Amino acid sequence: MTNEITAESVCDVGATLGEGPIWIARDAALWFVDIKAPCVHRFDPATATLDTWEAPDQVGWVIPTDDGDFLAGIRGGLHRFDPATGAFEHLAAVHPETPGNRLNDAARDPSGRVWFGTMDNAEADLTGHVYHWHDGALTKTDIPPVAITNGPAISPDGRTLYAVDTLGKTISAYPIAADGTLGAPRVFLTVGPDDGHPDGAICDSEGGVWVGFFGGWAARRYAPDGSLTDVVRFPVANITKIALGGPDGRTAYATTAAKGLDDDARAAQPLAGNLFTFRVAVPGVLVDPITLFTL
Repeated sequence: MTNEITAESVCDVGATLGEGPIWIARDAALWFVDIKAPCVHRFDPATATLDTWEAPDQVGWVIPTDDGDFLAGIRGGLHRFDPATGAFEHLAAVHPETPGNRLNDAARDPSGRVWFGTMDNAEADLTGHVYHWHDGALTKTDIPPVAITNGPAISPDGRTLYAVDTLGKTISAYPIAADGTLGAPRVFLTVGPDDGHPDGAICDSEGGVWVGFFGGWAARRYAPDGSLTDVVRFPVANITKIALGGPDGRTAYATTAAKGLDDDARAAQPLAGNLFTFRVAVPGVLVDPITLFTL
């Protein structure tokens, strides 16, 4: 039986393209981005306050580092982000051969690798690849290129990577070897014609896969075998990604987007781009900070 949930707006953000939510336990807050603004946000649920830092270019995600800073995926490269000063320091170039690309989504695995994808900023050409960054080394995987990568989501044991092909409306599962190489994939999910496009994805502590659906008015959770367990309904069409946090790891936060909505749709969806919340049965996986080695 599928569990039906309704999400509620918890913060008026009005993001053009909200993305990359991540619960940071060290300051009991949710961090996320507005790719197109571009900026980094921090939402404190205890005080319901929103802090914002301007980014130098389109920013897809931030991952905490063990020195209190963040690794940030900025269009064209990886950066160190220092929230104390608001400064972004360039660390490494990514895909310089495809200047029309940007970085889109990311996840940390239990070994400390940061997996992330790139995409064609025009959302047309098959130039999006999946990479990982570890110990100061950048590696491009053998995952076939697509126009829009999303995820990747990593299973809690670190042995499976879920790669989202947003326009292809499929999610593939790849085994991860100890050295970070990927094995042959299997199809995890094929999305139906009326369900929108699969966007950001994460795994919870039982290996369930949460997926936001752009144009789908919903987020969904799938068991490791691909069966649907939960559907969360939203009053807005574009749900981009879920994060699980709070004191017990069972408070979900969802970023959304106003991108692509015409005037009529925007009037019909006044909460589009806001941050939403709901409760879940299975807690999330704590995102440990990474040690930020540089090239």
